[in-house]
Amino acid sequence: MIRFKRLSICLIALIGLFALNSCSYNKMVEKDEAVSTAWSNVEAQYQRRADLIPNLVNTVKGYAQHEKTTLEAVMSARSKATQITVDPANLTPEKMKEYQQAQGEISNALGKLLAITENYPELKANQSFSELQAQLEGTENRITEARKRYNAAVEEYNILVRSFPNNIFAGMFGFERKNKFEADAGSSQAPSVNF
Repeated sequence: MIRFKRLSICLIALIGLFALNSCSYNKMVEKDEAVSTAWSNVEAQYQRRADLIPNLVNTVKGYAQHEKTTLEAVMSARSKATQITVDPANLTPEKMKEYQQAQGEISNALGKLLAITENYPELKANQSFSELQAQLEGTENRITEARKRYNAAVEEYNILVRSFPNNIFAGMFGFERKNKFEADAGSSQAPSVNF
């Protein structure tokens, strides 16, 4: 009889915990979707940048034909980066690092491309180039904002799934900690521009 009473109390407590935490499950789903949406927004901004690159390269190509290796490096980096896709449900540290590395290669190649344009005053005065450069700068700002929003969504999600008693239910239902964007390697050093 005493065992039955203890078992009943444990069962009622367990049912009570599930009932109290059922809204946490829904909150975890909501935060998980917010992370996926934020990731999609990051990818959209990187895609916007990738779409601008061919126009920028073609404009520069008309003025700086002997800078062929730089132009090819930009297009090669773009090609590599657009081939890497990461499923929001599988944002492992390795996948994030691979994605960030490919995007970093584009940034480096674009930096070199924009640096060589300093040698071509006619190109800098070209209206198409100026517009493309302004769009690229705006896109870089959008990428930064999208990454910040993604990191904020990941932070909220991680706090929810790691807090007690949510961590128990998160583990039961497969809600795992997500990874944030980290600073690009070498971002603490200013790029050197040589003419």
